[in-house]
Amino acid sequence: MNRPGFSRVTVAALLALAIGALSARALAQQPPAPTVHIQEWQVPWPDTRPRDPYLAPDGRVWFVGQLGNYLAVFDPETEAFERHDLPEGTKPHTVVVDDDGFPWIAGNGNGTILRFDPDSGEYTTYKVPATPGIEPRDPHTFALDGRGGIWFTMQRGNAIGRIDMDSGAIRVIPVPTDDALPYGILATDSGRAWAVLLGTNKIATVDPDTLELTEIALPRAQARPRRIGLTEDGRVWYGDFTQGYLGAYDPASGEFEEWKAPSDPSGPYALGTDDRGRVWFVETATQPNLLQGFDPASGKFLPATPIPSGGQSVRHMVFDPATDSLWFGTDTNQLARARLPD
Repeated sequence: MNRPGFSRVTVAALLALAIGALSARALAQQPPAPTVHIQEWQVPWPDTRPRDPYLAPDGRVWFVGQLGNYLAVFDPETEAFERHDLPEGTKPHTVVVDDDGFPWIAGNGNGTILRFDPDSGEYTTYKVPATPGIEPRDPHTFALDGRGGIWFTMQRGNAIGRIDMDSGAIRVIPVPTDDALPYGILATDSGRAWAVLLGTNKIATVDPDTLELTEIALPRAQARPRRIGLTEDGRVWYGDFTQGYLGAYDPASGEFEEWKAPSDPSGPYALGTDDRGRVWFVETATQPNLLQGFDPASGKFLPATPIPSGGQSVRHMVFDPATDSLWFGTDTNQLARARLPD
């Protein structure tokens, strides 16, 4: 029998309110979602597509202006920019900095690799050698191999190459699949190269000792990987630009695992990994672009962070363990640093 003044409906409603209040209190007591803090600096040379920043041993950040034909350096302490014009026709695509502080630049427009001396302001130029069936010679993306060399892709040339930084000797390895468009590339601690093939549903690896190139097909025929990441567990990560997936390949087992990106469409482009094994990528099909994190330990995506300037496209990024940050350039002519959460 109900108490006077109370019906079953009233009791149920009060119970629901109580449960709701407890749930709200529990949610309020949970720690806030981790936050990424993005700071952008306007590059002083308009409409030049600053891209592919790389950290030097002295803490400065080198990058190239793809549409401005320059190499530049940014000092995060003073927030000062310094520009160095490149030889005419270089059309730089990327830069890396060796252990001695010398930037190496990909001459995508004229088939060259350049070494810059910051003290003298002079360039040493190496011409990618003619190779039967390889044309154009268009150095695209670089990866230091830890063995005195730099791996590089040639997108339209359909090849992967390596330059010895001491001798300047260059070797070029053709990719078997026609029009594979080799794109992002990284190297393991042993010097093995891993690259993605944007023109097909494959990734590739090159043995540093034999220079043998092996192609590996992704699970979906429509996949088109654009950038690549490596984590300490040995897995090779890629972003499927056309269908919006984050994928991982385990060379030890030969197995793949894939996750659909949160946005639809997504357009994963720039991709990097941090020292906690997390994977970060930028969804460029959304405006503003979104910096998206993924935690392999939980199998879950982290809250996305909009690029303050919008981004238009973020093409490449690099992790700086000293500041726990990602550095990248944007098509909105910004240089950016994203400080990552613990």
